Amino acid sequence: MASPNEKLAQALENLREIQASGRQAIRSADLSRATRELLQKQGFLQEVMKGWYIPARPGGGDGETTAWFASFWGFCRDYLNERFGDGWALTPEQSLVLHAGNQGVPRQLLVRAKGARNRATDLIHGTSIFEGDHTLPAPEDAVELNGLRVFAIVPAMIAAGPSFFELYPTEARTILSMQRDASALLARLLQGGHSTIAGRLAGALRNIGRDREADDILAAMRAAGYDVRESDPFKDNFVRSPYKRDPSPYAHRIRLMWQKMREDIPARFPAPPLRVNDINAYMRQVDDIYVTDAYHSLSIEGYQVNTALIERVRSGAWNPDSNEADREHRNALAARGYWQAFQVVKESIRDVLEGVNPGGVADRNHGAWYRELFAPSVAAGLVKPESLAGYRNGPVYIRSSRHVPLNAEAVRDAMPVFFDLLREESDPAVRIVLGHFIFVYIHPYSDGNGRTGRFLMNVMNAAAGYPWTVVPVQSRAQYMAALEAASVDQDIRLFAAFLAGLIGQPAPQVS
Repeated sequence: MASPNEKLAQALENLREIQASGRQAIRSADLSRATRELLQKQGFLQEVMKGWYIPARPGGGDGETTAWFASFWGFCRDYLNERFGDGWALTPEQSLVLHAGNQGVPRQLLVRAKGARNRATDLIHGTSIFEGDHTLPAPEDAVELNGLRVFAIVPAMIAAGPSFFELYPTEARTILSMQRDASALLARLLQGGHSTIAGRLAGALRNIGRDREADDILAAMRAAGYDVRESDPFKDNFVRSPYKRDPSPYAHRIRLMWQKMREDIPARFPAPPLRVNDINAYMRQVDDIYVTDAYHSLSIEGYQVNTALIERVRSGAWNPDSNEADREHRNALAARGYWQAFQVVKESIRDVLEGVNPGGVADRNHGAWYRELFAPSVAAGLVKPESLAGYRNGPVYIRSSRHVPLNAEAVRDAMPVFFDLLREESDPAVRIVLGHFIFVYIHPYSDGNGRTGRFLMNVMNAAAGYPWTVVPVQSRAQYMAALEAASVDQDIRLFAAFLAGLIGQPAPQVS
């Protein structure tokens, strides 16, 4: 008779075989009842709805959302393929959201399908799928994004209702910005005689500064005999800016987010000193706050550190070659990496205090901060050396967040744009808030993004004359909720107010 460990090993092998096929939605029929129940009991399988499961990590508990948010799109793809075969597609509006580079998990995924029941199916963690029996895109108007059946961009723009521009202004402007000219849209508009849609798209294009394309649509439709009345479908206050041509939706998205969010930031910050006259005194203050900052920043990321460990690292008494317990202790390695990175960040701070452009400093040096964070773990064999090469080459997910960071290819499109914006930004408060937020929104590294983002924030603080600011671990829930609101709801106000409230406050206590 097989031992309990052997039974679990065999059950895990069965689960691995299913995952190896690329599937994320697992049906009851895919596993025997005994195997399924064993995997559920041990925490390797999580029920999404009756008869449907996803792989999970033990110890997460029923309230842990990370496995679900990481599996959401793959689960929906597999579930819809099983239900409808190839007779389904995401709605035009949801298709455009994905085309615009927003892969955040929606509370309700809107789907068109043949024979749909016109009702919602509840999933877990407040999410659902609504299936509507509506017209599917013609074969030539459909494409796949990561296995999801979606409308192609131009037919989706024709089919999307006016509410799309009001509910998803950043995504709508991103899609409009990707159009090289008006010809593809015009062909569809003329073919279908879509005079109302033509007026809406002309107004939307003019809203983002694409006057030539807006005029082309109006002139062509009127020349064909259609009565077109231009109307701007956007309801927000958006300051037009010069259009930059870029084929990447992610580059447009970062620019548009920056432009939209920056308006909500300056009024929430105290007036900055702007100039530090005694650089050496400022640097001494940075040294004095190291222990407090290291404790809180590492604790926010889940490491268990204390002042004794941090002091041993700083003093050089920490020696992984002679102390096996330290060599194998991830907390000690993280503390050592933080100390090494802190030294390099101090060099960046001195540069900005001497007048070097802070965006340029961060662009040039952030890779070195990241490498120092993880150099000790590489030396100890806990992290692969290639991890220090630069930006990640695979997906990454944020614990308990509906925000899905950009894919690896998109990271390489977005990061140069981010640093251009940071370099060109004139308002110090905007540099502080969006420097931190956009960095962690992109999540360019496989690990250490939060720590690096807080380093970046404090380099921007120094450039403005503000003191080094510690995010207390006691405020972690508020901190993460503010980042979530900015990432998912595109509302930066909570995060701006949170950071502004920390500036100038006494250093938080260390437990």
